[in-house]
Amino acid sequence: MADRDYYELLGVSREADEQTLKKAFRRLARQLHPDVSTEPDAEVRFREVTEAYEVLSSSETRALYDRYGHAGLRSGGFTPTNFDMGGLSDLFAAFFGDDLFGGRGGRSQRGADVGAEITIDLVDAARGITIAVPFDVAAACARCGGDGVEPGTTPVRCDRCNGSGRLQQVSRSVFGEFVRTSACPTCQGRGEIVEHPCTDCDGAGRKLERRELDVEVPAGIHDGQRIRVSGEGHAGALGGRAGDVYVRVRVQPDPRFVREGNDIYTQVDLTIVQAALGATPTVETLDGPIELELQPGVQPGEVRVLKNKGMPVLQGFGRGDQRVLVNVSVPRHLTDEQRRLLEEFDAISDEHTYRHDESLFDKLKSAFR
Repeated sequence: MADRDYYELLGVSREADEQTLKKAFRRLARQLHPDVSTEPDAEVRFREVTEAYEVLSSSETRALYDRYGHAGLRSGGFTPTNFDMGGLSDLFAAFFGDDLFGGRGGRSQRGADVGAEITIDLVDAARGITIAVPFDVAAACARCGGDGVEPGTTPVRCDRCNGSGRLQQVSRSVFGEFVRTSACPTCQGRGEIVEHPCTDCDGAGRKLERRELDVEVPAGIHDGQRIRVSGEGHAGALGGRAGDVYVRVRVQPDPRFVREGNDIYTQVDLTIVQAALGATPTVETLDGPIELELQPGVQPGEVRVLKNKGMPVLQGFGRGDQRVLVNVSVPRHLTDEQRRLLEEFDAISDEHTYRHDESLFDKLKSAFR
């Protein structure tokens, strides 16, 4: 979506608290959800306000957005959750842990989400990798098909709620009538009473099992980001839609590199002789070692930029750069002969020997570039 102001999308001030944000999002979600709205751009606007709430409801992403805006979110690796436009009640369950009507009753319920975590190397994060992720999940019982009823038997309709699964209680006051709806306690909201529960799952309709899912980790992923796999989570109760699996990706630090956004930093060590005479050291990159030619007189602190040798841009094009810092090691322990030779060299040196080709200010500008 275009970089529209998140606070403006939700219609709240920048000082809005959590309750104000939640109230604003609920109002807009009810108004714009494609299941409810007939406006032609409802789905686009719905995704916009959903992304806005997702950012502002988290203290971490909100602080990043308040300080650096949309660019800060992108450089920090934020990607909005890709909701599949299921039911409106599913959306509220994902954000608030309840449905649109404030309860969990009904004939079926969406399954809960499953969280898993994997750890990969920085090189794998640069190339992308498919990895097997094991997790425990409540799957639909094979014997009863998920309805919790023993095969060959039939549940009976609940007399208390007339098969609706819900009870309504009306109270009157000077302000008018108030209707309170709750799940029927007799049938636990399913509208039926199971007299013969499934013997395999004891009427639960689900059984816990171990699964393994091949998850594609995209190139350029950042440490801590999550990958959503739709419909692979816990099975829904009484035949409801399955939840999702959220896989958190941890990227192990690589001792050879330091990652900053899509750029990576590394260091090459030279002796004072190599720095003075020039050298061609081997430098590690994400694509393997390469030789880097350094001219005579290279100075400590200089930075060489290897274009397009950094991390791939996640869900985009191109790559960052690799910045190589030149470090010159000064000898700490000298023999008498080494000391004598250095003193002789110093005696025959003059200002031209140490003449700088650029000022300190120019060096700082080069380093920041």
